[in-house]
Amino acid sequence: MTQYDDIKEKIRKRYSTLPKNHKKIADFFVENFDRIPFLNVQEMAASTSSSVASIVRFAQRTGFEGYKELQEEIGKSLQDRLKQSDVFTVPSAGVLQNDILTLVARQDVKNINTTLALIKRDDFNAATDAILKAKHVYTAGLGISFLLAEVLSYQLNQVGIASSALRQGSTNFAEQVLFFSQNEVLIVFSFQPYSQETIDAARIASEKGITVISITNKENAPTTFYAAWSLLVKSENMLYTNSFAAISVLINALSTQCALKDKSRAEKMLSELDVIMKKTTVQH
Repeated sequence: MTQYDDIKEKIRKRYSTLPKNHKKIADFFVENFDRIPFLNVQEMAASTSSSVASIVRFAQRTGFEGYKELQEEIGKSLQDRLKQSDVFTVPSAGVLQNDILTLVARQDVKNINTTLALIKRDDFNAATDAILKAKHVYTAGLGISFLLAEVLSYQLNQVGIASSALRQGSTNFAEQVLFFSQNEVLIVFSFQPYSQETIDAARIASEKGITVISITNKENAPTTFYAAWSLLVKSENMLYTNSFAAISVLINALSTQCALKDKSRAEKMLSELDVIMKKTTVQH
């Protein structure tokens, strides 16, 4: 874990125990890390609509002697982070500004590149290890996130990992989680506007000692505070909905990594699926 990650981890671990006014400060810190080194304690207080004393107490609650020490540590950590260059490009020469297809493609390419930089590879590997060890993997999300949860569950099943997506019905997500055991994993998809039902499911699972993996859009999204690992995805779109491009890349990467780490399991499942398909497909 880098120094940068360590500071955010300290804030994340203490978030649930912070008073309401300190949670507001924590949100500002996580979303504006690159600005902190340039803000004195009075400016921080003004930016978060809090008092200087609250800023100092927040820093102490998160493991530092005071705001100055926290500010200096953040400054040092930011110096160590290099901006990852784009991996994918979309030709731009001669493209008309009203070419919606190209504009959308550019946005999705940007989302994918940003996601590649955001996701910590150690967290990604640890998440896939947990998925492989789980007796059963549950995925959860509401609205569009439900479709994403179903796709991930389907792909995990295809490589031999028992998985199912939680569905709304006579019981809500939180009630369904009560029947989970500690050798199972819950993967939650949570994007703005965040669903309280998904957040509650992550919280209850965490309280029961069940491993939670959060797929979301920012480091201080509600589900991250209950997750063992959070995989951050950029999902900006020209419309009001979230873009699926980078999320789809992550879903494919998770199932592919699981297949590569346990080839025998994946090959056995693919072989069995092939037999079933041959038996159930009408031959012409």
